Amino acid sequence: MKSLNGDGRHGLTLLALLGLVLLLAIWGDGARALLRYDRAALESFQLYRPLTAHQVHLDWEHAILNGLGLVLMWALFARDYSAWRWLAIWLSASLAVSAGLWWLSPQVEWYVGASGALHGVLTAGTLAHLKRRDLDGWILAAFVVAKLGYEQWQGAMPFEASGLTISAAHLYGAIGGLLAALLVRSRREPL
Repeated sequence: MKSLNGDGRHGLTLLALLGLVLLLAIWGDGARALLRYDRAALESFQLYRPLTAHQVHLDWEHAILNGLGLVLMWALFARDYSAWRWLAIWLSASLAVSAGLWWLSPQVEWYVGASGALHGVLTAGTLAHLKRRDLDGWILAAFVVAKLGYEQWQGAMPFEASGLTISAAHLYGAIGGLLAALLVRSRREPL
């Protein structure tokens, strides 16, 4: 695994999240019903849901796709922040998705999945690479801006399940990840 950029303690948060996603997928419908973002349940003060919604998925395929996204983020960015900073970024992105859905997308009654939070991780990792002036940071930034722009004007990407993908969640997560990354220093960033 050392070759995947996540040796030692680096990336433990992302790997732990992967384990949690897969464990909750085993639990299935029970976990999904209990943990998803649910507007009516939030109105009944089930205040854990803005965080837990990003760990449960529609089905195994959805969980595996988001799990692969986590593995990709781990491979690209694990060393850019400490485990605690990654946790802060993940939580910030997750809460940004839930807050965005609540205030800006009131038509969304329920939501599950890690894709919004993954966009936050992608944005935070991209910012770390930009701060170091790495060429891949510019390539990643162009990709993120193009993808988010496309989704906001055209809807889901052609390879996504267009009827089930809530593209606004990707934007909200990216904003949350960006804000968190601006507040925490990356591991290789000079003082």
